[in-house]
Amino acid sequence: MTTTDEILANARARAPGQPYAGAVTPQEAFELLQADPRVKLVDVRTNAERDWVGRPAIPETQHGAVQWTLYPGGAPNPDFVTQLQNVATPDDVVLFLCRSGVRSRHAARTATELGYQNAFDILEGFEGDRDPEGHRKTVGGWCKAGLPWIGA
Repeated sequence: MTTTDEILANARARAPGQPYAGAVTPQEAFELLQADPRVKLVDVRTNAERDWVGRPAIPETQHGAVQWTLYPGGAPNPDFVTQLQNVATPDDVVLFLCRSGVRSRHAARTATELGYQNAFDILEGFEGDRDPEGHRKTVGGWCKAGLPWIGA
């Protein structure tokens, strides 16, 4: 079994009974992206979050930006499905990322319902949960894991 196969098997085992393929840690997501140029990361945060907070530093060919909700106001993105179909196919391994791991689970579930059999949630998200002082990027997530990112 290859490292990619091992990561995906662990991800499937980590999320039994979930309505999507599984869940990867930020480090596993990065390893998958490095190992296979066909793996896609779909960032479901708002455009404002990506602009003001930052985004993973990965090849553009592997990065898709599809808002789950819209800024301002937080209304559901009525074009989510069409936009997802423009950045990933149902045959791709798709890793969904949000701020702390909530919207990404919803996006992975929706993708699975659309026939994406390899839709995975990235645990902890980009910034992770808040610490006791209310700050992010200190408890968990892509940034806390020391993975490459661009932005504020």
